[in-house]
Amino acid sequence: MTTALKDIPTFAQIDEQLRQFEADERRRLGLEDKAPTPWHDANPQDFRRHERQSTTLLIGGLTMAHDALLQAALQGSGYRVDVLDCPDTRALHLGKEFGNRGQCNPTYFTVGNLVKHLVALRDEKQVPVERIVKDYLFLTAGSCGPCRFGTYVTEYRKALRDAGFEGFRVMLFQQTGGLKQATGEDAGLEFTPRLFLMLLKACVAGDVINAMGYRIRPYEVVPGATDAAIEWSKQAVCEAFRRQTSVLTALRRSRRRFAAIEVDRLQGKPKVLIIGEFWAMTTEGDGNYRLQRFLELEGAEVVVQPITAWILYLVWQTAHDVRRRIDLRGADLAKKGLEGKDGRRTLVKLWAAERVVRLMFHTFAWGIGLADSHLADMPHIAELAREHYDLELRGGEGHMEVGKLIDAVREKSAHMVVSVKPFGCMPSSSVSDGVMAGVLARHPEAIFCAVETTGDGEVNFQSRVQMFLFKARQVARVEFAAALEQRGLTLDAAREQLKQRRHSAIAVPAHVVAGTGANQVYAL
Repeated sequence: MTTALKDIPTFAQIDEQLRQFEADERRRLGLEDKAPTPWHDANPQDFRRHERQSTTLLIGGLTMAHDALLQAALQGSGYRVDVLDCPDTRALHLGKEFGNRGQCNPTYFTVGNLVKHLVALRDEKQVPVERIVKDYLFLTAGSCGPCRFGTYVTEYRKALRDAGFEGFRVMLFQQTGGLKQATGEDAGLEFTPRLFLMLLKACVAGDVINAMGYRIRPYEVVPGATDAAIEWSKQAVCEAFRRQTSVLTALRRSRRRFAAIEVDRLQGKPKVLIIGEFWAMTTEGDGNYRLQRFLELEGAEVVVQPITAWILYLVWQTAHDVRRRIDLRGADLAKKGLEGKDGRRTLVKLWAAERVVRLMFHTFAWGIGLADSHLADMPHIAELAREHYDLELRGGEGHMEVGKLIDAVREKSAHMVVSVKPFGCMPSSSVSDGVMAGVLARHPEAIFCAVETTGDGEVNFQSRVQMFLFKARQVARVEFAAALEQRGLTLDAAREQLKQRRHSAIAVPAHVVAGTGANQVYAL
């Protein structure tokens, strides 16, 4: 009996026999284990001047107007450029299929949109993968901080590899890099002063075209008239970029198209300001559930943030950092340090850059007929936000989101403010869901709606917006009725007076209150 027990193998011996059996079977079947090797990002970015005529740059991610104008500006500078479609739900699904888990909504949409385009080239146009990798590259914005711009470009390449496009080039245009982004004499993409100016013009022209559209479309009498004028204007400005003629002249020609639109501004429509995470508030597709058009369909007038304001924020940010460092006892050697630099000269250059940007915006706005247009005063916005938000915190819109809300309430420039951001976006969520509570406690009259996008929560998203929009609609209607009462007019009498003045679509009333309709009554 004792001998029999000794012959029974222990659990450890059984495990060892099983491991040996598995190893023998793997060798027999040719399944030997290979030493795991960590994935290495080769980061292919080689793009040389001689490849310029055979390489197509893929761009996208801003509004449809901006993407079209940037394409034309690059084409006018001798580059081959294609624009990706506005990201849709299909792009989201592809982004989640090939991307890592835990990324933010803009990343899934952006990389998924790129994969969708490349798959269409491969499967529908029958372009070989080798040629796609060799003859195409994706140009996107880069930055620093906790957002997708700074950390997720590697994720883009990982998703492209898993989708079957290993080696595809993803090149960054650093938002804070300026003209220092040129990569040598043989660089395929040269950020010369001329190209930089063309790209700036494209961004500013896109801003004024979009602003004109959002100002007129809610009040158009003939549905679709504004969209037709926008399309005509985009084509005219794109042609100016391609032919390298005057963009301002093209905008002035567009002015007549917008002025001819028949409008009825004697309506108590709520004015809604959209702020939040850059991509989520800028995109016009499924990435924010078509928020801008949804608000217009619900009877609102939408005010969007211009790309120019973001450029001014970057200039302000750099100037702020220089001022903080210039008073140090010694020049620091940090990345943004002033070692070997003249801080005062840098501030003068930044001051000049801000003036150039503002001058270009107001010139283009005048050309297209965007009366009473203005850009945010960055020092003023910073001062408004300082009490609630540390100006040294960066990410998302930083302190601008707080400052813009306070400014909108105090200046009565909007009935409602919508802050839209991706689900889980740390910079925007901490602002909207944390800091804004204190802001709203001091400004209880503000109608502030913070919403998050996930790509698959459209009903909940729009329902939340509708709840706050109901309040804004009531305020706008009361405001409009009060304006008629103060002027001693009925709505019919006001319409008759306005008709006698031959009112133009590009003529806007002076600002008194938030609503355009009430301001129109006060103008009578």
